[in-house]
Amino acid sequence: MWSSCHPKSDEDLKECAELGKSLNRLSQPTILTLMAKHGEPMHGYIIVQQAAHSPMFGGKKPDATGIYRALKRMEEAGLVTSAWDTPEEGSAKRLFTLTDKGYRCLRRWIDALACYQLTLEELRVDAADALGIELPEAPVCSHGAAE
Repeated sequence: MWSSCHPKSDEDLKECAELGKSLNRLSQPTILTLMAKHGEPMHGYIIVQQAAHSPMFGGKKPDATGIYRALKRMEEAGLVTSAWDTPEEGSAKRLFTLTDKGYRCLRRWIDALACYQLTLEELRVDAADALGIELPEAPVCSHGAAE
């Protein structure tokens, strides 16, 4: 059986494929939050590494390609800017900076997430009703890497 908040393996995920890993719309507030906390430009690979420790990914490294795609969409929307960091040694890396529009977007996400939370609770009630059962207690979800 899959864990309440995050599947522990791909085999667990197959039991309910929509659980956990497919909430890609929430990658945006995750990235915005990481960048706002950091307070200065970030390399994409640092965003990927830090995202793994966010509540969204529960200690599991996210798909780097998906994070870079989200960053590209966010740049197209004016939420971040990017520039190449070309050190004298080593390879060039893209450096991402949160824009004023990105900070405003993160503020809007705070309200949107509160609305999602209410909507999800209503959906839990409806789902329990559809099964003819009492609403179970909300599980204790751990988002840390060590479970």
